[in-house]
Amino acid sequence: MDRPLNLGLAGIGTVGASVARILTEKQEHFSKMTGRPIEIKAVSARDRNRDRGVDLSGVDWFDDPVRLAQEADIDLFVELIGGADGPALESVKAALGRGIPVVTANKALLAHHGVSLARLAQRKNVTILFEAAVAGGIPIIKTMREALRGNTVSRVYGILNGTCNYMLTRMEREGVAFEDVLREAQALGYAEADPTFDIGGFDAAHKLAILTSLAFGTEIDLASIFIEGISEISLDDIKAAAELGYRIKLLAVAQRTDSGIEQRVHPTMIPAGSALAQVDGVTNAVAVDTDLLGSILIAGPGAGGNATASAVLSDIIDAANGVYVSTFTVVPQSLTAYKRARMRAHEGGYYIRLRVADEVGAFASIARRMAENQISLESIVQRKASDDDGSVAPIILITHETTEAAVRKALEAVSRDGHLRGEPQTIRIETLA
Repeated sequence: MDRPLNLGLAGIGTVGASVARILTEKQEHFSKMTGRPIEIKAVSARDRNRDRGVDLSGVDWFDDPVRLAQEADIDLFVELIGGADGPALESVKAALGRGIPVVTANKALLAHHGVSLARLAQRKNVTILFEAAVAGGIPIIKTMREALRGNTVSRVYGILNGTCNYMLTRMEREGVAFEDVLREAQALGYAEADPTFDIGGFDAAHKLAILTSLAFGTEIDLASIFIEGISEISLDDIKAAAELGYRIKLLAVAQRTDSGIEQRVHPTMIPAGSALAQVDGVTNAVAVDTDLLGSILIAGPGAGGNATASAVLSDIIDAANGVYVSTFTVVPQSLTAYKRARMRAHEGGYYIRLRVADEVGAFASIARRMAENQISLESIVQRKASDDDGSVAPIILITHETTEAAVRKALEAVSRDGHLRGEPQTIRIETLA
């Protein structure tokens, strides 16, 4: 049997502790897979005395993960610290600079610095493995980076944030208001004390930025993603979607168009009978449209200690077996500059909910402004007045295929006419055909 693979583990939180524990418990299992033992040689964490459910007394401790990466006698550096910059970035750069391959679960690091790190890895003839950075335990990175290499991808999309998916599922099934279900998600540990990163769509955007590069061979461009979170989704929207035969999901989409690559994260109405609509709770799912295979969908646990550790361990085994793949689907020098697509029509149209003054001419004014912007309406539904004195009436519009720019322009005109009470709610409708 070959000499052990010595790894340095930086970050022993929920995921790091799971990785260490499973490596210890399944040592013989992994040795049979790789032909060599996998041993934790060095670790870095802030608190040496914390009980992590695994015995780490025989390993070298470093208070500074950068020193671990620079000095420890290791063959593989596993970064589970988190964060786009600071110790995570500096320790990964230090390991790559020594010619040591890296395993990371850090989506923010890759979304902000993935291209430069990939170029450093190539210069040192090592690789960066990051299956756990997107969609937890779902093997979407390996699928796109290895299994689909003969395919041309036209679109990648999915449910990439378990917190939002859990909240929308609870709102629909139990009729729980947004604020209440958010508090519940925080109590269960699905959402942070400051939930903005999740409910604002930013977590999903980081993951989408990575998938876009893998799908289309472009440099990562996080700043070009249109991002809209779920904080404005109400129970009225959830109920209206159900009546229309849709479910609302926070969808992340990247697709090739005639004018460039389109990247967007936003609440979306999708057909209730579609496979993606059946993905509930904290589960994640990613779909890829290709020329040779058609469409594939992979779903599974998107977060949690064991789910994320599963993906990290898969990368560690690949490293132990000497598997070398380019960080992205193409070598770094072949990554093309990202070209942002113009706002375009998308199949399925828009759902628009307005709170309108219940007065003569309001309804006609809305229809006129839509027509002026070449927006064809599939349906207009006026609900019962929603306030105590009956002065405000909710109106729901469903449009045919149109553009983001046309919808914005029409709603700005409706607002200027003075009939609206509050901000309009718009949600894209995707057929997922």
